[in-house]
Amino acid sequence: MKELRVPVTERRRITRNRIYNLIYESRLPLSKLEISQTLGLSLPTVYQNITELLNAGLIEVGQVQRSRGGRRPVGYSVVSNVKFAVGISITAGKLRFLASDLKLKELAYKNIAIESFESEDIGKQVAKELEKFLDANRLHRNRMLGVGITMPAVMDEEKDEVKLSPTLRMHNISLSTIREPIPYTTHIENDGNSGGFAEWFESRHTVGSNIAYLYLENGVGGTVFINGAQYFGENKRSGEFGHMCVEPNGLLCNCGKRGCLEAYCSALRISKKLGITVEEFFNELKKGNNVDYQVLWQDVLEHLAIGINNIHVMLDCDIILGGFLSQYLEPYMPELKRLVAEKDTFEDNADYVKLCRYPHRADMMGVAWYYIKDYIEKI
Repeated sequence: MKELRVPVTERRRITRNRIYNLIYESRLPLSKLEISQTLGLSLPTVYQNITELLNAGLIEVGQVQRSRGGRRPVGYSVVSNVKFAVGISITAGKLRFLASDLKLKELAYKNIAIESFESEDIGKQVAKELEKFLDANRLHRNRMLGVGITMPAVMDEEKDEVKLSPTLRMHNISLSTIREPIPYTTHIENDGNSGGFAEWFESRHTVGSNIAYLYLENGVGGTVFINGAQYFGENKRSGEFGHMCVEPNGLLCNCGKRGCLEAYCSALRISKKLGITVEEFFNELKKGNNVDYQVLWQDVLEHLAIGINNIHVMLDCDIILGGFLSQYLEPYMPELKRLVAEKDTFEDNADYVKLCRYPHRADMMGVAWYYIKDYIEKI
């Protein structure tokens, strides 16, 4: 395997990248002729770039394609395991690790229960467990693109700190305490931003260029995509839907304010109020015997509908419901859409409200896939 040489000109690099990305996006191996015809490139140009990509170990000869007669053409596929990225999720009581290859396949996963995080030691804990994770799964560090860390927190990039994380009880904590103990390229991102990125990146050719992603977990967050680009806002607080007010002077939120969407529609509201797991709650709710559970859930749906309507009025785009709470929503989507439609000033339905593809691990996927996207764009 040879190192991929830097092209003589930017034009040549773009051509090589177009060829690689066409092969990357294809579900089936592509022949040189198919690549030439699709991209409008000469066969010698395609041959030269294919040779470079083969020598660098980035693509491989795929299955022989069917032919109506004569010599069967050879197809080419991306070598997905040539690189990988790691996503780490830090949440209250949990530390989770996920490794993904270039084709977004999960290579390994680990969930560790953590009683509590001390802010000054959190980076050391993550670094220690990361090394164990890499060793246990035989993930070679020289193939690792980087480590992404996701947290339910508002980040201040200028000050390089966690400005606020209600569920982790963090306030004005330096990100360097997390980043510096880790001896690899490391990126730290909000969990809602990361989960939304995973949802958009995997489905980017079908999901549309404008979406709002509402992330429903122990906290509530989200992100916004405009024209296929993630919009973070001036202070990187765009998509913090959990802290819009849906009930003036309502329930107390972890942020210290009252009436936030998070106070009404987070999984934590259910588990803390009832002293049971979310799974136990929905199992009982399905039976239909507990009136108190039904009343609570109807209240959750009512306030969720207010939040969704607010988002749609502001952004006028599809709204995707994600986070682990979304896995339980399918039976209640007709009722939720009815409640949203009742509040909608402009439309008589709420077909723009959709469930995510990834109710689990989306935050880790997304923060790892940032590296994947960057890598395939720069080949």
